[in-house]
Amino acid sequence: MTNTYTVQGTPYFRHHLIGAVLGGKAVVFENIRTEGEEVGLKEHEVNFLKLIDAVTNGTKMEINETGTRVKVKPGVVVGGKIKHVCSLQRGVGYWVEALALLAPFAKKPIEATLYGVTNNQLDIGVDCIRTVTIPLLRKFGIEAAIQIKKRGTEPNGGGEVLFTSQTVRKLETVDITQRGKIKRVRGVGFTCRTSPDLINRSISTAKGLLLKLLPDVFIAADHFTGDDAGKSPGYGLTLVAESTSEDATGLSEELTCDASAMQKQVTAEAIGLTCAKLLLDQIKLGGCVDSHHQSMALFLMAVSPEEISRVRLGPITQAGEAILEICRVYFSVTFTSKVDNSYEFSPTTIYSCVGCSLTNVSKKSA
Repeated sequence: MTNTYTVQGTPYFRHHLIGAVLGGKAVVFENIRTEGEEVGLKEHEVNFLKLIDAVTNGTKMEINETGTRVKVKPGVVVGGKIKHVCSLQRGVGYWVEALALLAPFAKKPIEATLYGVTNNQLDIGVDCIRTVTIPLLRKFGIEAAIQIKKRGTEPNGGGEVLFTSQTVRKLETVDITQRGKIKRVRGVGFTCRTSPDLINRSISTAKGLLLKLLPDVFIAADHFTGDDAGKSPGYGLTLVAESTSEDATGLSEELTCDASAMQKQVTAEAIGLTCAKLLLDQIKLGGCVDSHHQSMALFLMAVSPEEISRVRLGPITQAGEAILEICRVYFSVTFTSKVDNSYEFSPTTIYSCVGCSLTNVSKKSA
C-alpha cells in the first residue's frame, strides 16, 4: 500500500499513531525489540493502543503473536466520555498529551477520566499540564482543562485525573516569538502519604535560590491524605517561570521523589535546589516554549490553517527533531528554521511553517 508508512521499532510511538489517525494514513511498526528479554510491545504501548481504540471508531489493529509487528489502520476520532486505567510504567501525562492533540478533531468533546501515576520522573506531570500545557493549547484555540482528583506516585499509582477538551473546526495560527523577560515564578509542591514537612523544606530551598534573582516567587503546598493520596508515598515540586510577553508560555520544570528515591535517601533540600537549578537552565535556553513542549507546539503548528505559524525555540530536542519528520510524513508539512544569535546566553531558532489546514468535518462552521 502506498498510503502506509513503515517504522522500524517504536520510536515516538504515540506521535506516529496520532499522525496516522489525524492524517488518515496506515502505519506499520516492524522489528519491535526483537532481541533481549523483553520482546515486542511493552505494557504501556499496548495500553496506549487501547486508548486509541477507545477514542476512535473504525480503527483496525493487527498485532502478531510475539508483539514485534503492529499494523494500525486508523478510523475517525469520536471522543465522548471515556474511563481509562493507565499502565503504571508511565505517568498519566503520557496519555493526556495524546488526548490533547486528538481531542480538537473529535466528533464530540472529550471527557476522559484517567487512573494511574500522576507524577513521575519520565513523563510530564499533571501540575505542569495544568499550568503550561493548557495555556499552550489555548493559543491554538483549544479550550481544555484538567482536574486532579487523586494523586498517585510510583510504583503503585492510585491517582485520578479528569481531562476535558472541546472540539474545534480549525485551529488558530500562532506567532510565539516574543520572549520578554521573566517577571515571576509560580509553583506547587505536593505530598502523598509522607510528612508535609518534606515538601515545605523543598519549597524553602527552591525559594532561597530563586529569590536571589527576582522578588516575585510563590510556591503553594498541596498535601493529600487518605484515599486522595494514592497507593504509594512520595512528594514533588513543579516550578513555572512566567514572562512579561503574552506570546511566551510558561517555562516549566518538575521533580518527583517517589518511594525508590526515598530509599536512596534523596533529601528534600536536594529536590528543591535541583528543581530550581533546572528551571534556571530552562530559562537560559531562551525559547518561548520550554523543551518539554517543543514537540506539541510543532505538531499543532503543522495541523493549523494554511497561514504562516512561527515559534521561537531553544536548542531543539530529539523529540522535536522527530516531530519535524513525522509532520512531513503524515501532513506533508515542512518547517523552515532561522537561527537568531541576538540572545547573549545561547542562540535561539525560529521555526515556521504553513499548516496543512486540518479540518474537523464533524464541527459546523460558525
